[in-house]
Amino acid sequence: MKEQDHDRLLRIKTEGVREWQHQSSHYNRYEATPYSALEILFDEYDEWKSTDRFVDFGCGKGRFPFYVYHHLHASAVGVEMNGQLYQEAMENLAKYMERAKSSRASIQFEHIFAEGYDIEKEDNRFYFFNPFSLQIFQKVIDNILRSVEDHPRSVDVILYYPTSEYSHFLEIQTVFELWKEIRLPGLYDENNNERFLVFRLD
Repeated sequence: MKEQDHDRLLRIKTEGVREWQHQSSHYNRYEATPYSALEILFDEYDEWKSTDRFVDFGCGKGRFPFYVYHHLHASAVGVEMNGQLYQEAMENLAKYMERAKSSRASIQFEHIFAEGYDIEKEDNRFYFFNPFSLQIFQKVIDNILRSVEDHPRSVDVILYYPTSEYSHFLEIQTVFELWKEIRLPGLYDENNNERFLVFRLD
């Protein structure tokens, strides 16, 4: 299924790349994870449960949260600091709700900087597609670890197109351990970054 066809199925618009007018060294451009990559991820990453709650940091227009809710029937939160993208995510949510059978879907969006998001005790799956610098990533991971100290639970950090900075930080400076690597067939041979890394803390 093509990208636009999958968007059409969900009645949302998440395609395109968004460069920032005033580019910051801390925040990267918006680009949604390809649907084909998400399909491969959840074919191989099959330990999720409907009671899980996924948090997508730098969610943009919300593709990942909509995919998780629609296909996995799990709750999802999108965290986005850019006001325009947040507004587009909320517009997508309104359109999605028009077609949803229930009056309320377990999808929510927060207009806030990632490091300011208050990690809830229900949050246990965290998704990153290189949304920001290592410094901000470190702050978010510290927030996750503090939440786990207060409310012990198993949590996963899922990286798409992982930078060496992100993965090295998790492996060397945290208690997370690399649990699974998921390579994208065909693409990984040409680009070693075309993969998912799942880090786990039990």
